[in-house]
Amino acid sequence: MVDVQRATQPDIQYHPDYDKYKARGQRRKATESLPQTLPPGFPEKLSSPLVWEGKDIEQRDDWIYKLDDAQREEIDAALKSFKARGLSLGHVNQETFPLPTLHSTLRELSGELHNGRGFFVLRGLDVDKYTREENIIIYTGVSSHVGSLRGRQQDQRLADGTSIILAHIKDLTHTPDGKYIGGPGSTADKQVFHTDAGDIISLLCLSPAAEGGESQISSSWLVYNILAKERPDLIWTLSQNWTVDGFNNPERPYTSRPLLYHQKATESTPERVLIQYARRYFTGFLAQPRSANIPPITEAQAEALDALHFLAEEHSAALDFQKGDVQYVNNLSIFHARKGFRDAPGKERHLLRLWLRDPENAWETPEPLKERWNIVYGDVTPEEQVFPLEPKVSKKNISA
Repeated sequence: MVDVQRATQPDIQYHPDYDKYKARGQRRKATESLPQTLPPGFPEKLSSPLVWEGKDIEQRDDWIYKLDDAQREEIDAALKSFKARGLSLGHVNQETFPLPTLHSTLRELSGELHNGRGFFVLRGLDVDKYTREENIIIYTGVSSHVGSLRGRQQDQRLADGTSIILAHIKDLTHTPDGKYIGGPGSTADKQVFHTDAGDIISLLCLSPAAEGGESQISSSWLVYNILAKERPDLIWTLSQNWTVDGFNNPERPYTSRPLLYHQKATESTPERVLIQYARRYFTGFLAQPRSANIPPITEAQAEALDALHFLAEEHSAALDFQKGDVQYVNNLSIFHARKGFRDAPGKERHLLRLWLRDPENAWETPEPLKERWNIVYGDVTPEEQVFPLEPKVSKKNISA
């Protein structure tokens, strides 16, 4: 009888272990024949403003756009105008939240997201001046001028046909439903480098933590360049299909797709690479451990996951995220993470999140991602959009 060994999950957890990462790489180099060239057509090096070094970003502040008094007054007038209409929040858009002079600036900044450095911070919203609902209207209204499409924060409509559009990023581990948390966004834990769903990630800081919680970003295009030069075999690994955990979804226990996509240049668009992944879909996290009944990842994939994190971390920038800041990030070219934090009474870290898409500047969505992107952005009507005023643990969140 032939003894067929069943493949097992590598020794890898949500929190990356640098010693394990280096040992795995040394072991694989010694025992495997690794490709020395890139997959056909993949670029040896990307040259773009989207390729940047974190330490250079930290020494500049030209990525911060500071609102002046006149612009804050214009935003306040837009808030009053919207409230006077008596519409539900799903009807917030460029017309119902008019910004006559700020609009052109926000459109330029959307261009920066898609064709420039890939991120910016809008500074100066006076969140203490407004109620929670008014802050949500302002945040949504301003953001509609950056990306007019808003995405669902859950993987399906609710039973009543509504869709959650706004997410609260806050430590909920001490709430009654804390035991159901399956993602680090609802904890005070360190969040490793990853991407979310959708084109643009937007975060409004209602309140920073008493200590820690710094927001970190890193150019995935720079990470690609390093791997293309030093470890082309991992480019192969990332560009092939991976088993993405469905977390006990009986209809679809898992899906398969690459984490890395290459798009050739066209007459109107430059050559691009997109890396889309969240580590917990391959390692599990808290109440959502890696499913035991699906194919495990490989040793090569485990090394690739660690390589993405540690390279992103090494070349990252920590952004000074202040109360009233709104951070906008190109999710298709930038990894993001968060340092662990400590809350205190009156100093509890609380962010609001929207997933946006700008039809005018949007990149082409790779075919394997279209189904997920459609879950986020597909047919989201104004009437179905829900903006919770308070955070709540969700068991069906598709965020990282």
